[in-house]
Amino acid sequence: MDFEKLEESIGYTFKNKELLKKAMTHTSYAYERNIESNEKLEFLGDSILEFISSKYIYNNYKNLREGEMTKVRAEVVCEDSLYKVAKLHNFSDFILVGRSEANNAGNKKPAILADSIEATIAAIYFDGGLDAAEKFIIDNLKEAIANSTKHVGMKDFKTVLQEKLQENGEVQIKYTVIKESGPDHDKVFTVKVEVDGKELAIGEGKTKKHAEMNAAEKALSKIK
Repeated sequence: MDFEKLEESIGYTFKNKELLKKAMTHTSYAYERNIESNEKLEFLGDSILEFISSKYIYNNYKNLREGEMTKVRAEVVCEDSLYKVAKLHNFSDFILVGRSEANNAGNKKPAILADSIEATIAAIYFDGGLDAAEKFIIDNLKEAIANSTKHVGMKDFKTVLQEKLQENGEVQIKYTVIKESGPDHDKVFTVKVEVDGKELAIGEGKTKKHAEMNAAEKALSKIK
């Protein structure tokens, strides 16, 4: 397979093309051909990703407390976030899967694509060093990190709203996604929050959770 388009998309050209091929080799493909899969690269890439993202958050968001930094990292270093990166660079066109996985669209599965991002990080590290791996990570995750830091305290809004609404007894609070817009890698969710069937507020966010928190924040501003 020609990986030139993938290299162009991720902004890194491999000196050792076999490293990129290995990063794209799922266990199902490797098993059928008795070759090494991307599992070991994925293992190392996961650690590099956690270290680099931690360093970036530490250096660039000095106002965050330790617990908040942990929350931001957990939100960004996760399957959903890495899946979006893989989709952005069309990894599904390059991931090598075995016949059984191919029959089940394995090259499009979020877990397989997310794992391939971690494997690619390790492959870049071996081919070009830590600086190159860091550039790939930050180029692809800095926006998600920035967005997460803006909402790191938002977990309080839903809790505060629930406590406020239940001061005089139990009520039914419901959050519903009423709209999704934008491309898959940059979706915007619109959510309404209701109490006992009555609409309180509508919020938006890059994830369903953020939209829910935004709706809760708006609801709180109305009832205070």
